[in-house]
Amino acid sequence: MGLQSKNKIEAAFSMSSMTDIIFLLLIFFMLTSSFITPSGLPVNLPSSETSDIVMQEVTVSITKDLKYAVNDRQVNRSEIKNELTSLLKNKQGYVVLHIDKEVPVEHLVEVGGIAASLEANVTIATKPYK
Repeated sequence: MGLQSKNKIEAAFSMSSMTDIIFLLLIFFMLTSSFITPSGLPVNLPSSETSDIVMQEVTVSITKDLKYAVNDRQVNRSEIKNELTSLLKNKQGYVVLHIDKEVPVEHLVEVGGIAASLEANVTIATKPYK
């Protein structure tokens, strides 16, 4: 009398679902990391209720001690117009302003005015309320 079970349990482990999960996580982190673009100088951004993600072509940063940077390159205040002119030559683009919340508004208006005179779309970078 030979008793044999009808269901045989296979000891193999399928890795196909694990590789699918790892592949999806890899894609997720690659896509989300492209949205995080730090500016050239450390800036404490102001808060706002809404925060849109804009593809940054040109960034202008101003720290609270009034240091200026264009695309991670530190420049003087008088060089900003020349830098923006060379970066936005023959095309319309986005200029994202990363300005510390302690900077006087006159500096924001000055840089925004320079970018607007070059027919660029000006956006102010903010962080959402917590």
